[in-house]
Amino acid sequence: MRRGSGGTLGGKRDNKAAFVFLLPWFAGLLFITAGPIVASFLLGFTDYNLIQPPTFNGLDNFVRMLGDARLHNALRVTLVYVVVSVPLQLAAALALALLLDRGLRGLAFYRSAFYLPSLLGSSVAIAVLWRQIFGADGLVNQVLAMFGVEGKGWISDPSTALGTLIVLNVWTFGAPMVIFLAGLRQIPVMYYEAASTDGAGKWTQFRKITIPLLSPIIFFNLVLQIIHAFQSFTQAFVVSGGSGGPSDSTLFYTLYLYQRGFGNFDMGYASALAWLLLVIIAAFTAINFWAAKFWVVYDD
Repeated sequence: MRRGSGGTLGGKRDNKAAFVFLLPWFAGLLFITAGPIVASFLLGFTDYNLIQPPTFNGLDNFVRMLGDARLHNALRVTLVYVVVSVPLQLAAALALALLLDRGLRGLAFYRSAFYLPSLLGSSVAIAVLWRQIFGADGLVNQVLAMFGVEGKGWISDPSTALGTLIVLNVWTFGAPMVIFLAGLRQIPVMYYEAASTDGAGKWTQFRKITIPLLSPIIFFNLVLQIIHAFQSFTQAFVVSGGSGGPSDSTLFYTLYLYQRGFGNFDMGYASALAWLLLVIIAAFTAINFWAAKFWVVYDD
């Protein structure tokens, strides 16, 4: 009886100690994550200018979205950015992973070097550098001049400004590349040896073995990078000077949300835009999970 009683008391003390250590995490969850989420949802149904108290306006913010031409353009720009840059980024990541999987000397160095852009790609410094590279007197035009080709201001031209940001996103292929490389290392070599014995070439092995067995990793990277692309902000903000120009050609959804909330002090409308973005990302994620059953192969 004494042992049981002592064990119970000791267990209660351990539970209290665990709760004390977890208390900062729970506080962060409540005040930094859950609280702002609930607040933004409620503000989506109000007219709030950050100065006066919010006033309830029902669904007016969501109705305004139907006639907001700049919002429609921001959606179009963001969709083009996601649909074009994500597949190109994953293709570049997979190509480099296949190259590194050949067992190159100094693999750790190359892996770190190729991963570095993923760490820096969303930084302000890289966005400023990108603006200089694609400027009228930037590195790209200097290289073109060496071949007698006259360049232009790639960032100041509405037809090419978004393309420079797509190139920047493709350049940050390091994170998916490392994941692809880990997946390739898990594919048994005996599959390739058996296919080689049957006379299958490299391209056939890639289509029939690598892609099917790597499909869960491709699916994981696809979902992750789509979410990341929809949330892109820093690149467009720095390159366009916060305007989304020229002619709103780089007006990402998140940048327009920022302009409405902190530029026009229309925080109620910005909160509604934030929840619309959440719905859009959730819809794309749900579609990907639904489509996964047609092409993702799980090797049990």
